[in-house]
Amino acid sequence: MVNYFSSDFKLGILGGGQLGKMMLYETRKYDIQTRVLDPSAEAPCKIACNYFEQGDLMDYDTVLNFGRKADVVTFEIEGVNVDALKQLESEGIKTYPSAATLEKIQNKAIQKRFYREQNLPTAEFEVFDSVKDLKKAVDEKNISIPFVWKSATGGYDGKGVSVIKKQEDLEDLSDGECIAEKLIPFKNELAVIVARNPSGEKKTYPVVEMEFHPTANQVEYVICPARIDEKVAEKARKTAEMVSEAFQHVGLLAVEMFQTEDDEILINEVAPRPHNSGHYSIEASYTNQFEQHVRAILDLPLGNTDSQVGGIMVNLVGAEGHEGNVVYENIEEIMKMEGVTPHIYGKKITRPFRKMGHVTIANKDLAEARKIAEKVKNSIRVISDNK
Repeated sequence: MVNYFSSDFKLGILGGGQLGKMMLYETRKYDIQTRVLDPSAEAPCKIACNYFEQGDLMDYDTVLNFGRKADVVTFEIEGVNVDALKQLESEGIKTYPSAATLEKIQNKAIQKRFYREQNLPTAEFEVFDSVKDLKKAVDEKNISIPFVWKSATGGYDGKGVSVIKKQEDLEDLSDGECIAEKLIPFKNELAVIVARNPSGEKKTYPVVEMEFHPTANQVEYVICPARIDEKVAEKARKTAEMVSEAFQHVGLLAVEMFQTEDDEILINEVAPRPHNSGHYSIEASYTNQFEQHVRAILDLPLGNTDSQVGGIMVNLVGAEGHEGNVVYENIEEIMKMEGVTPHIYGKKITRPFRKMGHVTIANKDLAEARKIAEKVKNSIRVISDNK
């Protein structure tokens, strides 16, 4: 057994954003040494890790040299150099999730084909090398509008996804490999986080329900437990477990799903890391997702995934029309509310729809928590100081 605690062991984290920062709460708790690599000198992780390095996550040599200074490497963002991870693995440095897992997930076209190969339930789709090829398919009536367009790479926080409702919508798409996916009428967007360690121990978190912003395509509320029938919840958890088994991942895998009008479960996409849909767990769960990720990648026993109370997460994103030094307007008002905990990510500059923080509402009564979440959403504003 490796001694991770108060020792010379070093955990390398690729990416220094808010997910890494929240992971560092847990490494601090256990006195595990950390090294972080991020392209920004102002990365949120900088204040909390033992060693910080500024560098390009997609640069082979940068990632390779960084990884060689760590005993285990993980990541909090998918945009990292996979070839460097493969080389680190060949040198005996453990990278979790593995390069093979990340490679299947980084590109949405590869990810979708993987579901098809593994007979996992997902919406029908076609892959195109370019938007030009997609337009041709529409013109030749091989693809019918409406459908969902997804960029194969680079999509994040609602970017790279568009619902194509009319021919003109095709003109605004960024070029490159893309997916045309059947538009599924659904009741709910759900998510399940699966934790898995190298020994094969596996646990799922309760199903959460996600409510999205109508224009930004970003999650506004995450509600746990999801307000769905128990049979549907069981089906969602089992589907997430099947996805986990197919990927053979180590760490966390957030599985986003659709609950169709017929109560079928279809996989939308996955993220091999702590995820926005699990932030509620910091206040509401026995073991929050960040501690669980650390436990999983270090092959420690997994913690209890049950919730102690109902939890709702509200994203704090930059207000439209504001760019500059951030001000959290009315934050004192929401801190007066029962069961409310704000998390500020440490980004000094706000811009429209940029994720700047989140707020958790913990309450034994989920309906009451939802009412408080609405008050939070209507009270706090993330603005700039130049307005």
